[in-house]
Amino acid sequence: MFSIPEAVLLPGGNAEVLIPGPAGRLEALIATPKAALRGVCVVCHPHPLFGGTMANKVVWALANTALKAGFRTARFNFRGVGKSEGLFDDTLGETEDALAVATLLRASAPGLPLVLAGFSFGGHVALKAASLIDTAALVTIAPPMGRYLKTAEPPVHPRVPWLAMHSADDEVVSYAETRAAFATYDPPPHFVHVDDAGHFFHGRLGDIESAVRDFLGVHLAAA
Repeated sequence: MFSIPEAVLLPGGNAEVLIPGPAGRLEALIATPKAALRGVCVVCHPHPLFGGTMANKVVWALANTALKAGFRTARFNFRGVGKSEGLFDDTLGETEDALAVATLLRASAPGLPLVLAGFSFGGHVALKAASLIDTAALVTIAPPMGRYLKTAEPPVHPRVPWLAMHSADDEVVSYAETRAAFATYDPPPHFVHVDDAGHFFHGRLGDIESAVRDFLGVHLAAA
């Protein structure tokens, strides 16, 4: 039975670890805040076939914001990326990967809330996973919602507080298509519109950090 190294669970602890996944070991970076622990957060990265890894700057910004807010965080590489074993599975296996990481991280802090977050492809995976595990909140940044994926069926509504963020000039994922997909959910996510940030939010990570910080502060204030 794998357990997260004790040193990582101490205030300020962090390390890269290889954890068991459904298709083999998964490479992850786990960090614990120095302040009192309020919960745990798993962050999913962009498309594995187009250079997406846990080192992506938007993924880092999401994890860093959650860490500062008091959440133990895990960034991880999907199957077939970096040191993670297995092969790309077009969100299906990647959702299983996210659930495996979330289950392990939540077990490290029993009773505390779990937040799922993701950018681009990872946002779609986080949305899928959020309806399959007890989740307190969800954050999705510029997720594809249809023609970019073979698994085009809209994921089930997570039924938790949900922050969605997208730049109108996104050159990779259609802003209009994503907004239209979000409008089919009842209730729709809390949507933050951004201008001139493109898909990768170059020079605009502060917008993400501010929105996520405020969202966690409102919806998980009592955690």
